[in-house]
Amino acid sequence: MNSVVSVADSKFDYVALARDVTRWGQELGFQQVGIADSELGEAEARLLDWLGKGFHGEMDYMARHGTKRTRPGDLVPGTLRVIAARMNYTPPGARDTAQVLKDGSRAFISRYAMGRDYHKLMRNRMQKLADRIEQEVGEFRYRVFTDSAPVMEVELAGKAGLGWRGKHTLLLNREAGSYFFLGEIYTDLPLPVDKAQDDHCGTCQKCIDVCPTQAILGPYQLDARRCISYLTIEHKGSIPEELRPLIGNRVYGCDDCQLVCPWNKFASPSGEPDFAVRNGLDDVTLVELFGWSESEFHKRLARSAIHRIGYERWLRNLAVGLGNSPKSAVVVDALKMRADHPSALVREHVGWALARLDGQYAISQA
Repeated sequence: MNSVVSVADSKFDYVALARDVTRWGQELGFQQVGIADSELGEAEARLLDWLGKGFHGEMDYMARHGTKRTRPGDLVPGTLRVIAARMNYTPPGARDTAQVLKDGSRAFISRYAMGRDYHKLMRNRMQKLADRIEQEVGEFRYRVFTDSAPVMEVELAGKAGLGWRGKHTLLLNREAGSYFFLGEIYTDLPLPVDKAQDDHCGTCQKCIDVCPTQAILGPYQLDARRCISYLTIEHKGSIPEELRPLIGNRVYGCDDCQLVCPWNKFASPSGEPDFAVRNGLDDVTLVELFGWSESEFHKRLARSAIHRIGYERWLRNLAVGLGNSPKSAVVVDALKMRADHPSALVREHVGWALARLDGQYAISQA
């Protein structure tokens, strides 16, 4: 947060400023901007219960940050308001998600990761919004976030009127579904807050029913340890064997709960060039990706969100996908090429994949 004298106590028209903030945000490419207070008492109780049940798995940072996540003023002293913004990310022209998932020979990658890493773009845009506010009010206290600190993004965005928490725990919006990124500005400016949206999920529980690993235990209850997004992105070690067959060809993330959500029929493609598909990741075979060398992985994905999981976990995930794919000589040969990989983690998952193919499928010579 900038170490300057705050304008919070000065005579200023904050109602007009709030309207301007919304307009400036839209001019910067955000589809919606809202303002929330910093009270998250109810969310804190739910978070502590979730952590107490161990649903966060290996995400130790969730517990380590403690109540800083639910008390914005502890993370950034003096915080009164949170400016929240959302930006659509659906890459235009990407191959239909359902078609990729049905083709076991192809790799499914969550649609948010098709292009360049969103963190830098979102953070830069949020910073530009803060800079624009500064031009209007002079120097003020603030700090910008985009999935980069212990911030309860969904809770704050919900309070700011950007949507409501769906039963799958993601934010939903009546005009945009759930295919968007979130960003925040913590500030001590006493801006008027927006009204939260009502919940519009009703009795629908398609997201719960469709989850391949039954990670959504009930409405608003997610056991991350079973979630494919967690297993393929956050989890560093061996993927539990009983869950591997359920992962299918999902090698980076999982969009199933979003795919079936009725509200996503209103989602619009992104106009941001950075979110466009790169490296053909919307429609590529598992074998092709598994054949990438480590240098090729780094070269192709250096500016992608995928890059942060590293080459070893990339191969681990692809080995699981290949183990679940239709058996062919090409698939078996690809796996055998990695059977003696220096990484024990990779060798384990390759071995599992070969055994699974050998035990469950008849090889096709076509």
